[in-house]
Amino acid sequence: MAERKLKLATTSLAGCFGCHMSLLDIDERILDLVSLVEFDRSPLTDIKHCGPCDIGLVEGGVCNAENVHVLREFRKNCRILVAVGACAITGGVPALRNNVDLWDCFREVYQYEPGTKKGVIPNDPELPLPFDKVRPIYEVVRVDYFLPGCPPPADAFWELVTALAAGREPKLEAALLKYD
Repeated sequence: MAERKLKLATTSLAGCFGCHMSLLDIDERILDLVSLVEFDRSPLTDIKHCGPCDIGLVEGGVCNAENVHVLREFRKNCRILVAVGACAITGGVPALRNNVDLWDCFREVYQYEPGTKKGVIPNDPELPLPFDKVRPIYEVVRVDYFLPGCPPPADAFWELVTALAAGREPKLEAALLKYD
C-alpha cells in the first residue's frame, strides 16, 4: 500500500515573492518533490484557498488587515507552519517603512509620485486596511519552523521539505543559511 503524500501549501503576504522563486530554483528536483508531496494552494496549482494541509510555507510580513485574515486562515489549515524568509521572520524590507509615519508614506506616494492622480489618496472598501507597522508572522500566529534568508536558497527549501516529508527534523546547516 502506498504511503499518503503530505499536502504542502504556500502563501505570500507583504514581500517580493522571491522566496517562492527560490523554492522553484530546486529545478528538476521539483519532480522528486511532487513524488513526496501534493501541492495545495501555491503558484503551481493556482488554488486560491488552502484546504487541510500538512505543511504550510508563508513568505512576507503582515502589513494590513487582509494579511492577518489570510495568515490566520492558512494557520488553521496547516499542521506545520513555516515562516520563510526575512520578511516573514522579521518584517524584512517592507518593515523599512516602520520608521516613517504611514500618513507621510501615503502623501509621498500619492501626492508626489508620477503616474498617480495628484493629491488623491485611495479610499475604497476593496483596499485592505494598512497597519502603521509591518510585523513578522509569529506576532500573529504560532510558527513551527523558521527558514531564514532573503531568500532562503533552494537547497534549504529542499532540506526542509524532504525532511518533514520523511518525518524527521530538518537539519539546516550553516552552509544552507544565507542572510544576504
